Amino acid sequence: MQRLYDFFRRHPTGVDTFWAVLLFGFNSLELVSSATLHGGLNTAVKLCLAIAMCVVVALRRKAPDKMLLLAVATGVAQLVFDIPPNLSNFAMMVIIYTVASGTKRWASRVALAGALLGPVLAAVRYGNGPTPRNLMEALFITGLLTVPFVLAWVLGDSVRTRRAYWAQLEEKAARLEKERETQSRIAVAAERARIARELHDVVAHNVSVMVVQADGAAYVLQSAPEQAKQALETISGTGRQALAEMRRLLGVLRTGEQPEGGEYVPQPGVEQLADLIDQVRGAGLPVDFRVAGEPRPLPSSVELTAYRIVQEALTNTRKHGGPDVGATVRLSYQDAELDLLVEDDGRGAQHELYSGGGADGLGHGLIGMRERVGMVGGSLDAGPRPGGGFRISAVLPLKSGR
Repeated sequence: MQRLYDFFRRHPTGVDTFWAVLLFGFNSLELVSSATLHGGLNTAVKLCLAIAMCVVVALRRKAPDKMLLLAVATGVAQLVFDIPPNLSNFAMMVIIYTVASGTKRWASRVALAGALLGPVLAAVRYGNGPTPRNLMEALFITGLLTVPFVLAWVLGDSVRTRRAYWAQLEEKAARLEKERETQSRIAVAAERARIARELHDVVAHNVSVMVVQADGAAYVLQSAPEQAKQALETISGTGRQALAEMRRLLGVLRTGEQPEGGEYVPQPGVEQLADLIDQVRGAGLPVDFRVAGEPRPLPSSVELTAYRIVQEALTNTRKHGGPDVGATVRLSYQDAELDLLVEDDGRGAQHELYSGGGADGLGHGLIGMRERVGMVGGSLDAGPRPGGGFRISAVLPLKSGR
């Protein structure tokens, strides 16, 4: 049954042609009976009009506008040649429904006018006289004949409205699907950027410390074994810390949640800055660390941002500051913001590393800083320091409820 229905939907003109042939067959019976009562010319006109009406039915969905005009012309010819209403006039009701269910409003209006005027014109043309009794009968019959044509138009117009409603729903669903895809792509891009920042901060800092300690251990391996041993212990501890942070990051990526068993270390914050600076000092970089204001709990996003800024700034100092470089870190608690200042007295960084992100993959640390600060609604200023060295200043607003 479903296959038959699908076949009919794929071949609408064929189905309409079948009904047109069937209509012509029934109408032919009427033509044969009337041929014995009227002349040949009258029968020939009836035959031509019947064929025209059957063509209207057959092509109503393929060319509805043209078939509507053909039906109007056929109806006018029927009035002119004094051909009484017959079975073929059923095609007019069919074409009224068809154009009313279509999208062209002018055709629908013409069909409604035909549904209202057609029965009236037929009653006037084929009436039996102006007596009061005949007038009442004519009005009743006219109203009775008008109802099916108007109902056909109403049914077609309701089908058009329903199709338009479903089309709007489908368009809205498609638009929402596109918006969901766009939001998904944006979320994926943001997550990739976040992961890239985390990986850069974890790997760049810890590997930098390990490289510095490894170079120092190789340099004093023969002359100062104890210092070499201490450097190797620092490398080991730094490596374990890097692995712990990598496990935390990978655990979040796999499950989307922080493990309950404490297998992974928590995200670092302001309280861990002292440990970070001790680690940097142990790697051979003198750091002066001071805190101003009354320390208090901060939003987790601000905590992580402050830690990563200090971590990246000190990593850049080791990379680009040159020999005998020193750094200062200032953390200031204000009423509505956290001020962070990291300076060094080294030779500074190349211009392309802090202007526009650099080239050939350089300057991603500063890009990550700006992204982190922007996510918490803060501001970042990075550039050469007057008198030599490099300076990074960040203002992080303390928004409640985050």
